[in-house]
Amino acid sequence: MNERMRKLAIEELNRISIEEFRAVGKIPVSVVLDNVRSLNNIGSIFRTCDAFRVEKIYLCGITACPPNKDIHKTALGATESVEWEYSDETLKVIRKLKSEFYEVLSAEQAEGSTSLQEIHLDKSKKYAIVFGHEVHGVEQEVIDLSDACIEIPQAGTKHSLNVSVSAGIVLWEAFRQLVLR
Repeated sequence: MNERMRKLAIEELNRISIEEFRAVGKIPVSVVLDNVRSLNNIGSIFRTCDAFRVEKIYLCGITACPPNKDIHKTALGATESVEWEYSDETLKVIRKLKSEFYEVLSAEQAEGSTSLQEIHLDKSKKYAIVFGHEVHGVEQEVIDLSDACIEIPQAGTKHSLNVSVSAGIVLWEAFRQLVLR
């Protein structure tokens, strides 16, 4: 066994409590879920937002809200740590965030999109990142109000990634740029 790669026990991970999470600084990023239908995807995105200290999740349209056993199954308690809000319309949330000087970035394949590796986030700005429906993606009206579209490069036979996977990739890059560099 390579002793430099010993798996850590849960107690060694030094995770913070929900109360500490609520009090600690967050990255200047909010997530907007535009009609995400899968409860497991919603839960997974909550968990990812907890991992990267996202400030808030906006659940819009048909996106389900906690408490829900299927969301909880994948969120593993992140619905208690990450602040969230529901709105019946994604456009209302986008307009509100833009009035609060958020730069709105939609994760979508679109004409004029910017490849994820070419995005440069400014630590002095606030960002709202929109993730869309599993089949239809981010609604065109939301894209029309977005400041940019982020596209994750792909090289396989499929034309898209699962929305929770996309959220993980994009939020990791945001965390990397806003916290780690």
